[in-house]
Amino acid sequence: MAKLDETLTMLKDLTDAKGIPGNEREVRDVMKKYIEPFADEITTDGLGSLIAKKVGKEGGPKIMVAGHLDEVGFMVTKIDDKGFLRFQPVGGWWGQVMLAQRVTIVTRKGDVTGVIGSKPPHILSPEARKKPVEIKDMFIDIGAASQEEAEGWGVRPGDMVVPYFEFTVMNNEKMLLAKAWDNRIGCAIAIDVLKQLEGVEHPNVVYGVGAVQEEVGLRGAKTATYKIEPDIGFAVDVGIAGDTPGISEKEAMSKMGKGPQIVVYDASMVSHKGLRDFVTDVADELNIPYQFESIPGGGTDAGSIHLTHNGVPALAITIATRYIHSHAAMLHRDDFENAVKLIVEVIKRLDRETVDKITFE
Repeated sequence: MAKLDETLTMLKDLTDAKGIPGNEREVRDVMKKYIEPFADEITTDGLGSLIAKKVGKEGGPKIMVAGHLDEVGFMVTKIDDKGFLRFQPVGGWWGQVMLAQRVTIVTRKGDVTGVIGSKPPHILSPEARKKPVEIKDMFIDIGAASQEEAEGWGVRPGDMVVPYFEFTVMNNEKMLLAKAWDNRIGCAIAIDVLKQLEGVEHPNVVYGVGAVQEEVGLRGAKTATYKIEPDIGFAVDVGIAGDTPGISEKEAMSKMGKGPQIVVYDASMVSHKGLRDFVTDVADELNIPYQFESIPGGGTDAGSIHLTHNGVPALAITIATRYIHSHAAMLHRDDFENAVKLIVEVIKRLDRETVDKITFE
């Protein structure tokens, strides 16, 4: 494996951390460790979202940059008498990417390894063999012989189950493979934005946020936005990469390595026109690459941010990522670094007059 520099070490620590919706403490602790040196104050909201505040100018516009801490995973719902675990997906899963995958059950007594199983194809009828196995017919095998043995290892209903995958730098060292890029890359962007504003004059108050429970309905971003009351909100997340075989440009336009995605439309929000134009004008001025994206079937935390209080001009800036909502996803380091650069340059220019002009454009 390639030698990890400071940034890659942070990305590894963030993606290796385990945290499905409602169970984000471990991820929050990692994000806090990396963002605290650059923050004036760290707080949380009542649901557990991390809020790191950095003052450029006291009383200046409040700018929120929010990634979400949680990843898609599963939850134990029942242990049967033979020691197999029944489970519930937490967040969106496609059944075809789940079977025979290794998982970690996080219990009060420590981690337990399991594998997702189903009835083997050898005993199915030819018709049944052609159909994907439904999630409701899957189970998790932890190698226990009975319910009592599984319980003895600390497994209980409600325990989180997390995909197991090791952070990997590919042969092309710009290509990074890991679980939970959705959305530890957003948390990393929030961290690096505060880091790059260290010692830099800027006319506002910036909040780097690690929101909880995005994958089950954009929940933590809502409570964090209520607490912050921002003037401008950015959600930083993953988007679809349309550069793998079989995808037409009509289905997904973006390509890895061609810059962060500026989301003009998704199922949770029509992006704020004034803010969208301002961000792309800054990118054009500084020759920072970007791509337009629309995601008709998904949403980001911007969907909650923009509807909070009396409304917040908001924009989703995303990273083109392959294979999201599976055990392993892939993204391009340049897109991450250009997203950070773009947001930092935008923040430097967001004084009160500019924010007011954007808001009412």
